[in-house]
Amino acid sequence: MTRPKVLDKFRDVQTELARSGSAIFRDPAGNESLIIDFPYSIRYIHSYAEDSPFFLGLAEGRLRGSRCTNRACGFVFATPRSHCMVCGQPTQWIDLPKKGRLHSWTTCHFGSEAFLKETPYNLALVEFEGAGSLLLVRLKECTEPEIYVGMPVEARFESNPRYLVTDVWFVPTREGAGSRR
Repeated sequence: MTRPKVLDKFRDVQTELARSGSAIFRDPAGNESLIIDFPYSIRYIHSYAEDSPFFLGLAEGRLRGSRCTNRACGFVFATPRSHCMVCGQPTQWIDLPKKGRLHSWTTCHFGSEAFLKETPYNLALVEFEGAGSLLLVRLKECTEPEIYVGMPVEARFESNPRYLVTDVWFVPTREGAGSRR
């Protein structure tokens, strides 16, 4: 068996991996690393259990949250919980509004395989009137310089849902575009 080619540019390593399945990368200090192309797949069977109404709601174009059943508490969670994190009582499912305001955001310049085509992309924490917690979602249809805390945003839903958190994202509301508060 022949030894893999030694290359000092990773772009060349990638080309060699596609051709032969292996290469050696030599870094500027002269260290050599064997690199192999080893594709694999995994089938993951997952149960949403008590969170099922959230994901089924996304497929119906609904945002589902939860509210504490203790009337003295009544805390509303935008990220649903089966039990209240304030008083420990069970919660019940509620519909959240499809419009909210941007609480905070970050622009991600790296992402997992699921987000590579969208990189860079914006992750946002959205606040809803009456809810005491925030919802983490992607923010689309705007660029980083256009984003600001308090920006009005609204939900959009995947037309062909896959029952994933990526079935929902937010965009700036039309009436909110360009009107900073």
